[in-house]
Amino acid sequence: MSFWIIFLTAILAIMPISELRGAIPFAMANGIPWYIASPFAVALNMLVGPICWIFLSTLHRFFMFLAEKPFFSWYKKLFNFFVERTREKVQEKVEKWGWLGIALFVGVPLPITGAWTGTLGAWILGLSMKRTMLAVILGVIISGTIVTIVMILGIQALHIFLKEI
Repeated sequence: MSFWIIFLTAILAIMPISELRGAIPFAMANGIPWYIASPFAVALNMLVGPICWIFLSTLHRFFMFLAEKPFFSWYKKLFNFFVERTREKVQEKVEKWGWLGIALFVGVPLPITGAWTGTLGAWILGLSMKRTMLAVILGVIISGTIVTIVMILGIQALHIFLKEI
């Protein structure tokens, strides 16, 4: 195993766009066995939740401090508008699914779903950090399992979703 393959796998696992959808296939395509590639990428991707939460909280506190100044007063208005609008749109679903909804959202290995977006959504909706982190960890495990199974079974496994003509 090359240092650069491991390094790039780690970068892909923590990047918002690729996450596990990019890290596990990249590692396996470059000769890392699935039983090493999957746990490695999943463990790194689990770190995204706390990092994202701390980053958002710190950045938000900083901007709220600046919002006391006349030049940055727009931030507080924009943030409150955005959060209220978002909460109105998804409040019913959040009440129904709660943290399990975040876990399922993170667990579906599709573009725009993952640990980054799940954590951002939970933070905006005001869900607790502890439950959000547990949901993100569960979702990452689900996503890693799905991606690993698809990679092990190969692309032929996806043919069950295609109609034969």
